[in-house]
Amino acid sequence: MDFQQLLNNITPDIYQNLKRSVELGKWPDGNALTAEQRELCMQAVIAYEHKHLPPEKRSGYVPPKPTDCETDLSLDDAETLKWKQ
Repeated sequence: MDFQQLLNNITPDIYQNLKRSVELGKWPDGNALTAEQRELCMQAVIAYEHKHLPPEKRSGYVPPKPTDCETDLSLDDAETLKWKQ
């Protein structure tokens, strides 16, 4: 079985276990991950997230910064805008 076939067989439980192992640096049984295992687990986690999760739910997601022209105009009628000088 090649790496792509393994990725296609990752279940949500396996994904959670791999993600936790990468975060902690050890397997659920307490054994430490080698550098190669950690790298492969990270690749599997990223591939799973890319296939199954929206961008804002993926590891390492950074929301775009608003520009000076973007504002939140979801104010109630009772609230007023206050301009900075």
